[in-house]
Amino acid sequence: MKATGKTVEEILTSVPADRVEPFNKLHEVIAQNLPEGFEVGISYGLLGYVVPHSLYPAGYHCKPSEPLPFASIASQKASINFYHMGIYADPKLLDWFVTEYPKHCKRKLDMGKSCIRFKKMDEIPYELIGELMMKVTASEWISTYEKNIKK
Repeated sequence: MKATGKTVEEILTSVPADRVEPFNKLHEVIAQNLPEGFEVGISYGLLGYVVPHSLYPAGYHCKPSEPLPFASIASQKASINFYHMGIYADPKLLDWFVTEYPKHCKRKLDMGKSCIRFKKMDEIPYELIGELMMKVTASEWISTYEKNIKK
């Protein structure tokens, strides 16, 4: 589901009323823990955290006009979803996250390949998400991306 809005501010204010606080808090935690080199922006219609063209001119291989995506958040029908490409591309990072998750949240991890779904807004593990965001620098993400995608 694409967000309604063409700017970060429009997306942050367009989420359903019952999700404004947790969605904005999740965004703040991600943005505050975003390593140097990443930028906040719109990525494929979602609130995204990307490597800008100024740092990685080639852009995303699927659509080079888009910056290299790293993470994003979206308000979906039944959940707030957090997408993190690093846990999809790096098995060690995925293992770390899966091991740490129960230490931060009583609820069972609801996860796809890169998507973590939060159906209970009061149980979002903000501290863990902040830690996860700090684990990969922009240059490390570019290297991982090129190793996995640009073969």
